[in-house]
Amino acid sequence: MEELSINEKKVLLALARIRRKATPKKILENTDLANEDEVANALSWLRFKNLVKINEKVKKLYSLGEEGKKLAENGLPERRVLNLLVKKGQASLKDLKEVLDDYEVPIAIGWLKKRGWAEIEKKGKDIILRLTEKGRLDKDKKLIEEEILSILKDRSWTEIEEEKIRVLKSRRGVVEEKEVTIIEAELSEKGKELADKGIKIEEEITQLTSDVIKRRVWKEKKLRPYDINIFVSPTYGGKPHPISLLKEEVREIFLEMGFEEIEGDYVESSFWNMDVLFIPQDHPARDMQDTLYCKDLVAKDIDKKILKMIKEIHENGWKTGSKGWRIPFSEEEARKVLLRTHTTVNTIRYLYKNPNPPAKVFSIGRVFRRENLDSTHLPEFYQIEGIVHEKNANFRQLIGVLREFYRRMGFKKIRFRPAYFPYTEPSMEVEVFWNGRWMELGGSGIFRPEVTLPAGVKNPVLAWGLGLERLAMLRYGLDDIRQLYISDLDWLRKILLL
Repeated sequence: MEELSINEKKVLLALARIRRKATPKKILENTDLANEDEVANALSWLRFKNLVKINEKVKKLYSLGEEGKKLAENGLPERRVLNLLVKKGQASLKDLKEVLDDYEVPIAIGWLKKRGWAEIEKKGKDIILRLTEKGRLDKDKKLIEEEILSILKDRSWTEIEEEKIRVLKSRRGVVEEKEVTIIEAELSEKGKELADKGIKIEEEITQLTSDVIKRRVWKEKKLRPYDINIFVSPTYGGKPHPISLLKEEVREIFLEMGFEEIEGDYVESSFWNMDVLFIPQDHPARDMQDTLYCKDLVAKDIDKKILKMIKEIHENGWKTGSKGWRIPFSEEEARKVLLRTHTTVNTIRYLYKNPNPPAKVFSIGRVFRRENLDSTHLPEFYQIEGIVHEKNANFRQLIGVLREFYRRMGFKKIRFRPAYFPYTEPSMEVEVFWNGRWMELGGSGIFRPEVTLPAGVKNPVLAWGLGLERLAMLRYGLDDIRQLYISDLDWLRKILLL
């Protein structure tokens, strides 16, 4: 009894007087509490203390939409046509417009056929509707839909049996629906025992303030005891988004490993995004269904000397020792403007500006692809890109860098598999062991001479590109990548406690 607040005691007394299940509204009528929120709060605590039982029932309520209000006033379209046919015996489409709006004509015809009220016949270029015997018999019969329209016309948000309102719900804009939760509370056996012993309402001190101490009120009134073990709802403060936290973690790791961060633009030319990286101009990734191009934009600031070198590399290999792709190179294709499809474009621009070693740089940026949104793909996502450019850099060193990065990210089992990418050779994919299976997280390799020599880079360049969202899915135990970006506040609050 001592642990109960005044509001909890008042609600218990009200339920004891009512002696049956009662809604918060009914309980409020039997107390001097200010509103239903105070009643609901008290009930919540009383249920936690096993003094009341609460039953929750979800009800569907219906009201008329804009189209429904019109039908309640004018009648169903098929009814209006039926009345017209009763008068005339038959009617053309032109006649229907006397009683219907244009958009109602096909609706009325559909329902007239379904109800068997009219026969429809094509006569020349016109369509004729003739009254049937069933239509004549049903002319004074009130439909269930008409009864419901009449009820909802006078009463908003009313409970109606699902079977009765189903047909009206199938008509667009006629009814609106909402769900409400009906709460009913009653005393538990423990609550009845406590009420039978007698509940005394007296003013208590629930918060010890400096004013209470100064005026010595605590000597005159009872201090309400507190249970330090009682359940309380968790409190969540403001926190960064999980993706933001992961980006910072990745950034910290690379900075600790001696890397420098670089950035680039979202909008790039096809030349820098594709051609400089020795991606052939007939590669599927260049198709409109894979890449987001900017309409009516042309890149005009491409260096002519670099353009000439890249053109020769694609067509015949230039001075790289390669034979190139041996297909004609289109400057028009190179000057197309697009949203970057990877952050490797940041890296290659950096190398053209800084061709001399050593260099260890990385970037974390958004990239864009024309992907269908599903559980594993996004049209916009983050990519982690990095390079090591130094004398005598080698493949074993690349494996060591990536192994160390993933180890610091918390992955214990890491393996590397051979792969193919247009601008690296040799190439490999990185996989980590997670939840009982191997997961591929990104590609890597050593830039081909066709990529580095035009930039004046003569030493090996180790390169990699990794997906941030894929890392996030593993870190946060997700099966659907979309979960990262939907505004599920409950998930966001809980995931940030991990």
